[in-house]
Amino acid sequence: MSQRLPYYEIAPDGMKIMMDMEKYTKKSTINRIVRELIKIRVSQINGCAFCIDMHTADARNMGETEQRIYCLNAWNECDFYTPEEKVALELSEHITLIPSKRVPEALYKRVCEHYDKKQYVDLVLIINQINSWNRISIAMGNTVTKD
Repeated sequence: MSQRLPYYEIAPDGMKIMMDMEKYTKKSTINRIVRELIKIRVSQINGCAFCIDMHTADARNMGETEQRIYCLNAWNECDFYTPEEKVALELSEHITLIPSKRVPEALYKRVCEHYDKKQYVDLVLIINQINSWNRISIAMGNTVTKD
């Protein structure tokens, strides 16, 4: 990996907060595969190659299939994602593209058919966390290097 500057060294307190949030989201009851699918999809939308590379590798290590990873940018056209995964991905797109999509009441209600109130909050935090990581990674010039 290459980057513009050593931001973990320059702002350790801020990066600790980011890492603490990461620890929190990993403790949530949101399925770990759903968390990785969210991270991949949001990173695709934001064009963060560094995060796409990281989270596709993480998903593979968790047993996710290549087909499901490759088709994430067209998840709504695929029948091999569960209803819970699909609504989480839809919420991810709406929050990531909030200026144009927002989170309509109908979507909120669909999410609540599959997730309880705490899980809804955790989904929102997971989505916001990966959006933050994408923005940090892109702003800091993180790039993917060939294995």
